[in-house]
Amino acid sequence: MSTAIYNTAYFDSVASVLAAVGTELGATDWVSVTQERINTFADATGDHQWIHVDPERARTGPFGACVAHGYLTLSLANLFLPELVSYQRLKLGVNYGCDKVRFPALVRVGSRLRGRGLVLAAEPVKGDGVQVTVRVSVEIEGMDKPGCVVDTISRLYFE
Repeated sequence: MSTAIYNTAYFDSVASVLAAVGTELGATDWVSVTQERINTFADATGDHQWIHVDPERARTGPFGACVAHGYLTLSLANLFLPELVSYQRLKLGVNYGCDKVRFPALVRVGSRLRGRGLVLAAEPVKGDGVQVTVRVSVEIEGMDKPGCVVDTISRLYFE
């Protein structure tokens, strides 16, 4: 993956995050979904179902090739978020969770993916912080539907 960062939004305070609700964050660089990436994820999670890790069998299966695990596609949101948004003067940021995760389209081996972001919501939280919800759509190159859409929730505390 290239180290170039496109359309990165910069926030440096609770107020700047609160003001960003409705802001489109653009798109990241493309990432390739290789069989090696799928196999590594299978090893990490123990999910070695043949549709993911057996190219010969998958070729004659229902999808015509190996497909990425849905949770692998979801996990790429964590890769894409720092390309979509950068927080300056941040003391602490924690992943608070996710709302509404969907997998509208299969991700076949050899696909290229990128993240596209949208700031859905932000609200102040106790301790002078802010909770922000960023929707990350994991787009598949050449496809109409994304491989995953997830509303990520983070809690941020600035200096």
